[in-house]
Amino acid sequence: MKLTQSADRISLNQDQTAPTIPPAQIAEREAKSIFQTYTRQPIYIVRGEGAEVWDASGRMYLDFVAGIAVNNLGHCHPRVVQAIQKQAQILIHTSNLYYTENQVLLAEELKQLTGMDRVFFGNSGAEGVEAAIKLARRATGKAGLVAAVGSFHGRTLGALGATYKSAYREPFRPLNEASFVPYGDFEALKSAVTRNIGAVILEPVQGEAGVHVPPPQFLKAARQICDDAGSMLIFDEVQTGFGRTGRWFGKEHSGIEPDIMSLAKGIAGGLPMGAMLARGDAAAAFQRGDHASTFGGSPLVAAASLASLQAIRDERLVERSELLGSYLRSQLEKLDPIQVRGLGLMVGLDLKASASEVVSLARERGLLLNATGDHTLRLVPPLVVSQEQIDRGVQILGDILSI
Repeated sequence: MKLTQSADRISLNQDQTAPTIPPAQIAEREAKSIFQTYTRQPIYIVRGEGAEVWDASGRMYLDFVAGIAVNNLGHCHPRVVQAIQKQAQILIHTSNLYYTENQVLLAEELKQLTGMDRVFFGNSGAEGVEAAIKLARRATGKAGLVAAVGSFHGRTLGALGATYKSAYREPFRPLNEASFVPYGDFEALKSAVTRNIGAVILEPVQGEAGVHVPPPQFLKAARQICDDAGSMLIFDEVQTGFGRTGRWFGKEHSGIEPDIMSLAKGIAGGLPMGAMLARGDAAAAFQRGDHASTFGGSPLVAAASLASLQAIRDERLVERSELLGSYLRSQLEKLDPIQVRGLGLMVGLDLKASASEVVSLARERGLLLNATGDHTLRLVPPLVVSQEQIDRGVQILGDILSI
């Protein structure tokens, strides 16, 4: 597949992205071949660039879903594409039986950015959470877990036990299920964290629940409560990391340091990677053989991640997220919604209208959105989104809500 270089982007010629499977057949063939665990929107995406994607008919859409907050750099950022191309010609995979340079360089970068002491690489957010829960048990010897009402930490069995929605957990019980306390409730958290609790796991901003920012001092209180009980504090930064909230990491808004944190989504420019980081006693708890990942931290994905981190720095995307996020929220508030919430370019919007109907109408008008509740939208556009694109997206949404 030949690449062409434009002035500031690498993009595929449209005729080179013609789908192999005819659009009329894609849904039927998918249903016959893939486990039916997803409710897909009726759109067949074949190409992406920046904050825009194109479907198989050539129609363009503004992408305010961004791979569910994965594509912080947008689609096919040239520096990530070039890093992948270069590394793919040198070394793609070796397993973790051997040393590789990119993995060490990336670990050092992440330590510097997060203030943590050690890194474990996996392939997804759920894997990062699994590793965090497992490490907390190894460090404390205690299996008890406390999480928040509305939390989402993943669908694998360990992470699922800390995910609030009962419908996700019910078919797979028995699990090591967390005790759930209202997000932001100091007293409920203090009561739940007894001496048999190994860890408290919290999102610095709740994502799947509809983008809820904790009350001031809540995370600080959580830190003190964990210290008093001898429990580990885990921050799930899978969605809030890498500039999404207008800081490198969501924890920076509170000034609180967790013992353990999990990362994924925006870490590698769209390639699958997850990481678990720890400091202090937690960083020394895993011993050789305690945990492993065949693909974790591969040379190829680590190269993409290193390029992604450098692009975030050079293009000042963390600062851009804060400024454009504030602008996006101010424009959304003019639409007279029930509530607008968020930090940076991580925005929740409560509506009187059906969120799923708004998503469908927006898609028909060229805007991709994500509903996280009956009346709640989550807007997580790429950090490279322009003000003009924000204006265009808000205009589409405003037209729908005025119907």
